[in-house]
Amino acid sequence: MALKTIIDSTAVTDSSHGSPVWQRSLEERLDAGLILIDKPAGPTSHQVAAWAKDILGIDHLAHGGTLDPFATGLLTLMTGRARRLTSQVLSHDKEYVGVLKIGGEADMSALGDAILSLRGEIYNVPPSESAVKVQVRTRRIRAFEVLDTKDRLAAIRVACDAGTYVRTLARDLGLMINCPIQLIELRRTRSGRFTEDHCVPMEDLVDAVHLWRESGDASAMLRLVSPIDVLMDGRPGLILKDGAVSAVSHGAPLTRPGIQAIQGEFESDEEIILWSMKGEVVAIANATRSTAEIPQIKVGEVAKPSLVLLPADVYPRQWRGEQSTN
Repeated sequence: MALKTIIDSTAVTDSSHGSPVWQRSLEERLDAGLILIDKPAGPTSHQVAAWAKDILGIDHLAHGGTLDPFATGLLTLMTGRARRLTSQVLSHDKEYVGVLKIGGEADMSALGDAILSLRGEIYNVPPSESAVKVQVRTRRIRAFEVLDTKDRLAAIRVACDAGTYVRTLARDLGLMINCPIQLIELRRTRSGRFTEDHCVPMEDLVDAVHLWRESGDASAMLRLVSPIDVLMDGRPGLILKDGAVSAVSHGAPLTRPGIQAIQGEFESDEEIILWSMKGEVVAIANATRSTAEIPQIKVGEVAKPSLVLLPADVYPRQWRGEQSTN
């Protein structure tokens, strides 16, 4: 857990405004929530998102991180206002397991040696069948290993930057050992801090919606739909007093008197998270002061919000000039 430095131990939060994130109602979560689906083989990621949107009966839903139709595993769905964080989800590092089919007469023992040279920063060109523009770019491969082999098949694990094409890794591996290699199975097992253990099949979502709609029992839905705030767990940032929450949610810069605590460590110009004292994510911001500087000053700007996430009407306006110390 990130180190928390208390700046104002006397600050308190008003329980009549806002709420701890895990106490939000299902309707509030659907307005800005996160659902982790175990995508089946066959449909596109867009089709899965469209099905979930229809099942839930909501107007706004997006997915973060496309999986090929043949691929399975963790697919992040974001509801309502949470769609504004799609770029955050897309930038998460990923992890996959897959199966390679090795053609030709290559020595299977050569596979592991060739894989060693495909770790670190490499060129990763999207395959021609990809929906994105084919261009040379680099991606970092943090792990690439053979888990098991049988006959002409090899099970692999890959941990990599977002936007890495495992199909391209398979192709390049084939070129290196001078034989055709085909990626025949692929499963995403992790995206950022979320793993396949957190995701559920579409059938579970259907059952949870039925229980909610027909019996008024939202318990299953509350287990499946998380507050979007969980995406920011573990990130460095600042915890704000209620008056500062109100100001920032209206788009104002954060000033020194509005801080209750510092979470973690960061430098000036770094992207940070601004939380309420109840744990609500108020905004993503750019720090204008480092964690070393903030305790040394009494006034002045410390962060500028780049993306406000908390609706402006959750906390009443309290500020005049420098943000309230209440």
